[in-house]
Amino acid sequence: MLFSTVTSFLASYLAALLSSPLHDPAPVVPAAPEPLRFELRHLHAVSPDARVLFHDVHAADLAALAEAGEPSTYALRQRRVKAHRPRSVDAFHRARVRSMRFQESEAVDWDEVEVDGPDVESRETLLLLAKMTNNAYLSPGEQGWYELGDRWNVSYPFGWEPDDDGFRGHVFATPDNSTIVLSIKGTSAAFIGGGGPTAKKDKFNDNLLFSCCCARVDWTWTTVCDCYRGGWRCDQNCLEKALTDDSLFYPIGTNLYNNLTYLYPHSNIWMVGHSLGGALASLLGVTFGAPTVAIESPGEKMAAARLHLPSPPEVQHVTHVYHTADPIAMGTCNGVLSSCALGGYAMESKCHLGKSIIYDTVSELSWAVDIRTHTIVNVIEKLLANPWPPSVEAGREVPEAKPEEDCVECYSWDFGDYPPSR
Repeated sequence: MLFSTVTSFLASYLAALLSSPLHDPAPVVPAAPEPLRFELRHLHAVSPDARVLFHDVHAADLAALAEAGEPSTYALRQRRVKAHRPRSVDAFHRARVRSMRFQESEAVDWDEVEVDGPDVESRETLLLLAKMTNNAYLSPGEQGWYELGDRWNVSYPFGWEPDDDGFRGHVFATPDNSTIVLSIKGTSAAFIGGGGPTAKKDKFNDNLLFSCCCARVDWTWTTVCDCYRGGWRCDQNCLEKALTDDSLFYPIGTNLYNNLTYLYPHSNIWMVGHSLGGALASLLGVTFGAPTVAIESPGEKMAAARLHLPSPPEVQHVTHVYHTADPIAMGTCNGVLSSCALGGYAMESKCHLGKSIIYDTVSELSWAVDIRTHTIVNVIEKLLANPWPPSVEAGREVPEAKPEEDCVECYSWDFGDYPPSR
């Protein structure tokens, strides 16, 4: 009797023990999603009369690349990201106009959505996005293309003519059109290894978007708008009006995005850009809630405020990638004797939206702070092409993305209502 009782007790005890959490089967870790494969689908540019133009890249062109042994697709890892999108685009623009005209705020309703975005914790994904962005600098036939070649024809000027707008780039798409990548070119500046026919308009937009007051560096400079009022005073209303001029990149960018959503109404759109292109990609990403990667971008937070963009609850779907030896992204390329000023650029902004992945190349690689490190080719070949040792030691592929807190810029200036003297 006693034996059977003990046996029954042990059996119950063992059954309870084996069913406890300590002996549960190991949780099944879901498999990582397959990378999305993108192919070049269109070239985009803006005509002199501000029309958005696309040029199709046909399957035969991509097939020719494959036959020549050149890669014709990009495989990008994705992950789920949260973004906020205005419930009504009309309400978004109405609130923006009200803020611009009457300095009055109007509530905007936002929808929190979870969408697939680029995996910004993957070094390979950042590398491929950088390559896709680099190609936006080059016209078909120029040397320097990464993995795409030059086996297609463009039948009309496409943003590379001296009188054309500098806003141009490429559109990549998955075979089923479920996801689109809009790549926007950055600054074409000879003094940082670029140059070319769009450099004049790039400089104008850089100096308007990223200077404190119309590129007023000192008395020798010709300003890009008429808002300087002497001393350290700047007319805020005048400055904001200048930034909303229809000839500038942000309005053209919103038009481009709207055209793209017309072509692909059911697609998930990602934004990517370098330098000026990265800042503009970020501004569009905030406007439309699109996952965005901006590479070596100057600080665009000040431009977003001056453009009166209604602020969503958070902008964690925007990711900046830059290194500490780049004075443009770090906001240190300013002052009369800076390399930016010597090249005619007033790059005085510093603060970025969203989160930033910052590579400390000054401390880790002993890079000197030099504007020539700003180029996208430098980022591709010397920064992202190889594993980053500090991240590898921490069990990561890239530095952790973090928001920029307590960032201050243009602190010497007094922005207010300063009408022009008569």
